[in-house]
Amino acid sequence: MTKKILSFIIVGILLVIAIIYAATTGSIQMGFFEFLGALFEKGNSQMEAIRDLRFPRIIVALFAGAALSVSGVLLQSVMRNPLADAGVIGISSGAAFVQLFIIFFFPTLFFMTPILAFLGGALACALVFMLSWKSGLSPLKLILVGIAINAMFTGLTEAFISLGGSLNTSAASVIGSNLTMRTWQDVSMLVTYGTVGLVAAFAVYHWCNLLVLQDKTVKSLGFQVERARLIIAAIAVLLAAVSVVVAGVISFVGLLVPHIARRFVGYDHKVLIPFTALAGALLILVADTIGRTIMTPLEIPASTIMAIIGGPFLIFLLRKE
Repeated sequence: MTKKILSFIIVGILLVIAIIYAATTGSIQMGFFEFLGALFEKGNSQMEAIRDLRFPRIIVALFAGAALSVSGVLLQSVMRNPLADAGVIGISSGAAFVQLFIIFFFPTLFFMTPILAFLGGALACALVFMLSWKSGLSPLKLILVGIAINAMFTGLTEAFISLGGSLNTSAASVIGSNLTMRTWQDVSMLVTYGTVGLVAAFAVYHWCNLLVLQDKTVKSLGFQVERARLIIAAIAVLLAAVSVVVAGVISFVGLLVPHIARRFVGYDHKVLIPFTALAGALLILVADTIGRTIMTPLEIPASTIMAIIGGPFLIFLLRKE
């Protein structure tokens, strides 16, 4: 218990430090005490710029990291596969494809993008389940089918990008996951849907714990496995889809963070889900801040940094599992 509490405290402190550092570092720089003094000061031009440009970016990074990490925890529980991740098995690419499809053919429906992206992610998830199911879940077959589905939707998305024109800007925003120029409207969308998804994820933690057991064992206790899987998968897809709509496609977050989190807080989802949310928020904020500051004035997208980290981590898990 002491280790779990200490883990939460350390991650919480690191998160506060990362937020302050991200807010005060970049093209506009402020000292820590100067930042605290200007935080409640009106008429400070530097602080106004930070409020309008940097705060939305920070909040988007935090919620996207939390949403993707918790989505990974839920998918690993539902699929009984430690390698399940929205970015790896095609859910994120499915949501991104639908988003670009709407932008290209039905721009007037842009305000419905989160719901439609959710349907795209749900379609990808359903395809993975249907094509990999054969007398039960096969972890190996599931991950291979997921990679194939991911490749298919990624190819379709790239085909849309190749059409050129005004779509290129929107496509670059979705695929590159560069968090530049995020607005308070983006924050409102992500916080609204993300909060609903995160609260729902915590509400089903008991189901996640039960799904670790064999289906026959759980059914003998009167637990409806199929219904639980469907609801948990829907929550995971919602979290991944809304993250894609606002922050773009960022893979490996839901793969990397849950595995690290289990080392610190164990396998009980009552503790694992909130800790994973905090750790995921910290990871994406740090990745985005590094990408924004390491080669100023150029920026490295958070998705690129996560790919550099996550690719070798996936190979390590494949060898280990």
